[in-house]
Amino acid sequence: MNINAPLKKGRKYDQVVAGAREVFLKEGFEGASVDQIARDAGVSKATLYSYFPDKQALFMAVLTSQCMQQSDEAMGIEILQQPVPEALYSIARSFLGYLMSDFSVQVFRVCVAESARFPDLGRAFYESGPQQALDQIASYFASEKVQQDLTIDDPYLAADQFLQLCRADMLLRKILNVETDVSDEAIERIARETVKMFLARYRR
Repeated sequence: MNINAPLKKGRKYDQVVAGAREVFLKEGFEGASVDQIARDAGVSKATLYSYFPDKQALFMAVLTSQCMQQSDEAMGIEILQQPVPEALYSIARSFLGYLMSDFSVQVFRVCVAESARFPDLGRAFYESGPQQALDQIASYFASEKVQQDLTIDDPYLAADQFLQLCRADMLLRKILNVETDVSDEAIERIARETVKMFLARYRR
């Protein structure tokens, strides 16, 4: 299986990905069948296979599309133009909102469960999600705008610290079903405290 092989796109590509997203969310990776995905997407299996060689490639297309959407929301130009403390809060709030979503948690569980059998799947998940977030936040921390307010010598280390502060214990509790519902108030509190701690360490 070549997870990173280029995929053909066409007028029904987005339709297939949208249908697959719902099936993967309901059934998980193992439980999702190509027949069900094709049926829910409203396409034939032949059409589905014309875009995706296998279920793994389809799963990664779903993941990649979600990560791109999250990236646009968390690191949009209107956010990056805000004063640094406000931008950090917006980034943390958006990141936490996605991280605690049912879809994100389900994808994480699936990739952990399948990564031993399909190492490419785990690697592609990391590169499409966590690595992309790390790269984008590190790039922001290295920018002239941020460097005017914060003293950050190692943007990648600082980005990792920022993301780890965001996750807190809340993510583990959600993954393990200790806590199935995370309130907006809890997310906002963690985002605020993340920014306070980060600024206490790096503010000039």
